[in-house]
Amino acid sequence: MSAIANPDFAECVSASFGKQTAMHLIRATLPVVEHGRTEIHLPHWDGIGQQHGFVHGGVVGMIADTAAGYAAMTVVPAGASVLTVEYKMNLVAPADGEKLVARGHVVRRGRTLIVTKAEVFALKDGKESLCALMQQTIMVVRGRTEK
Repeated sequence: MSAIANPDFAECVSASFGKQTAMHLIRATLPVVEHGRTEIHLPHWDGIGQQHGFVHGGVVGMIADTAAGYAAMTVVPAGASVLTVEYKMNLVAPADGEKLVARGHVVRRGRTLIVTKAEVFALKDGKESLCALMQQTIMVVRGRTEK
């Protein structure tokens, strides 16, 4: 991983996550913030399910997008933020477990675009099962204050 562009990246990412109303709505947390990597944890509860009892694919996409996006934010300069440009996701198995964990990683950092990936795992009976893979392109945003 490249040099740290913002020594306060963990505080900046955590503060930004705190502004994510959608993440609060689905009860997601951000327990891991490291340079180039983050994790989103999500308990499985009735409000995020679909008709078969699995976590809805849209919710899986939300946490994958957020984990990878915040991984990108850990490598941008102070005062900059990030915005998703696109992502492609494969749902490889039902999101069936007591909890989901989305692990975001920076694949390649550029000055304007950052390529990331996320893997989403379902935790059931103490075992992890991969349920989704995502590749994402992130745009570095400068000169725009987060609300």
